[in-house]
Amino acid sequence: MKFIILGCGSSMGAPRPDGFFGNCDPKNKKNFRTRCSALIKTSSENILIDASPDLRQQLLRHKIKKINKVLFSHMHGDQTHGINDLRSFYINSKKQINVYADKATSKYLKNSFSYIFKSFSKEYPATLNLNKLPKSISTINNNKKIQIKSIEVEHGKVKSNCFIIDKKLAYISDVSKIYNKDFKLFKNLNYLVLDCLWYNYHPSHYNLENSLLMIKKFKPKKAILTNLSVILDYKKLKKLLPKNVIPAHDGLTISL
Repeated sequence: MKFIILGCGSSMGAPRPDGFFGNCDPKNKKNFRTRCSALIKTSSENILIDASPDLRQQLLRHKIKKINKVLFSHMHGDQTHGINDLRSFYINSKKQINVYADKATSKYLKNSFSYIFKSFSKEYPATLNLNKLPKSISTINNNKKIQIKSIEVEHGKVKSNCFIIDKKLAYISDVSKIYNKDFKLFKNLNYLVLDCLWYNYHPSHYNLENSLLMIKKFKPKKAILTNLSVILDYKKLKKLLPKNVIPAHDGLTISL
């Protein structure tokens, strides 16, 4: 089973659409960041977490030929606006793809992309089937049942969901607060993939100080910082980090 960080950039990516690279060295390929999406790849399924605006590029890069399920963390555009790119997988399978979202995200998706969930004609049928995000969803890897647990966190003024896979890896891409009652779920994991927007305070994201504080509390074997803005150069950031913490880069693949 593999976990692939398809994109690790913040909402405008790196470089930004206007070409601004901030502190990032454009000579380092690891500073080129598409928006946050991830893929859980098992022997039986490909489960996508979020559909970033760069989803098409991400799927082509990794030669992903099928998507079986999609889990949405929250309603923001950098997690949802690549949803149209899922249509080709419906065309291939002739089956609606099950997608899962919380109440607020479901409402946003239905209002913004109604044509995806409702058939308007034979030529344009519904391609996705929208479901309530459960607290736990299962998949199969080599005949073993794998649980993916969803946990609600705060992300500024909205709620976001993070995911714990097989009690081994937690993916927390957008967070400003994790509730104390859930701390026990994140402790002593093999991998912690965690939001780290930049150095200064931000109302909707962890900054470097927050991220390192949580890593110290949760004590994963390895931590990976994601949702990185153009403020954070890969090499400069890496030099500031403890040995068990690294910055993410697009395409980073973890074997579970």
